[in-house]
Amino acid sequence: MNTIFKLILIFPIFIYSDNGSINLELSVHLKDFQPYIGKKFKGEFFNSTPDNPLYDITSWERILNGKAIRITHSVNNGEYGGETIIMWDPNQDKLISRYFTTAGTMSLATMKFDNNRLISIEDVSNNQNGIKKIKTIIQFIDDGKLMHRVKYQINNIWQDAHEIIYYKIQNEPIIFK
Repeated sequence: MNTIFKLILIFPIFIYSDNGSINLELSVHLKDFQPYIGKKFKGEFFNSTPDNPLYDITSWERILNGKAIRITHSVNNGEYGGETIIMWDPNQDKLISRYFTTAGTMSLATMKFDNNRLISIEDVSNNQNGIKKIKTIIQFIDDGKLMHRVKYQINNIWQDAHEIIYYKIQNEPIIFK
């Protein structure tokens, strides 16, 4: 193999292996998301059975040069799923998320970290089922597992909806139909 061809093959390795040349940092407002970034999790819903499995796979990633976070999830290989984009809104001085679903819906929520828990509150007062807000609480627990709890606000009272424990996974894909 000639010397120039060897240099062409080796040179890109040096460019991409130099950690200083690619900035993978997060915005100062998103620093608390660092433990989630680059991870994928799988969790089973409480009513999942061997005959009728019901599980969710979720992936967390840094996007837009560290100015945003994308959370992608898929229930039962694309029966339902969505993507959440989280960014800092300087006009409101808070984290805002937009959630887009395979059902064609979109929702807006505010987010914050409190004692290492990510808390999202979504206003759904325009629905017909009496639920005014949805609170999602996500936090790491034992051995890197992720606990995901959902509460509904009905008549100004927060009621538990469901809880899922997610386990870290590697190779299972996020699938949309």
